[in-house]
Amino acid sequence: MEIKRRFNLYDFRFVLALVYFVCFGWFLYTGLSPVDAINYDIVAEIKIPAIDLVSDVAKLQLKNHQLETPNDIVGSFSRAKNKTFLIGHSSTVFKNLNELKVGDVVFYDEVNYTVIKIETFKKEDINMNKLLSREENNTLILMTCAGQSLGNNDATHRLIITAEIE
Repeated sequence: MEIKRRFNLYDFRFVLALVYFVCFGWFLYTGLSPVDAINYDIVAEIKIPAIDLVSDVAKLQLKNHQLETPNDIVGSFSRAKNKTFLIGHSSTVFKNLNELKVGDVVFYDEVNYTVIKIETFKKEDINMNKLLSREENNTLILMTCAGQSLGNNDATHRLIITAEIE
C-alpha cells in the first residue's frame, strides 16, 4: 500500500522558517545584522594608514532630517561641492578615529587629504549647517561619537576631524 503525501500549508511554513533561520544564522555568524544587508550605494573608499582603516564609503540620504549611519562602513553626505561629510560608528569602523593626529593622511576617493584640526563637541553644540557649509579648499569632515555612551550607538559628544586636500 502506497501513501501519497501532499504539500500543505504547514510544509510551506516550515520551509519559510528554515530559510529565515538559515539566513539569520548567517548574519550572526558573519557578525552582521540584517540591517547591514541593505544595499548601499558605494561611492568611494577611505584609507587611513595611521589607524589601519580601510572601508567602503556609502552615499547617504537625509531621512526625516537625519542621516542613518551604516553599521560597519563609512557613510558619506555632501551639500557643498568641495566638502564631504563622513560618518561612522565609534564602536566599529571609526573605533580608532580618536588616535588620529594633526598631519596624518586620509586617502579618500583616490585623493590625499591631511588632517588639520581635531575637535570634540557636546552633541547639542554641533551646528550641522556650519559643518556642511562650503569651504575654500576641498575638505573632509569625519565625525563619530565620543564621550559617555547613551546607548543605541549614541554618545554625549562628537569627535570631529577636519582634513584638507594636499
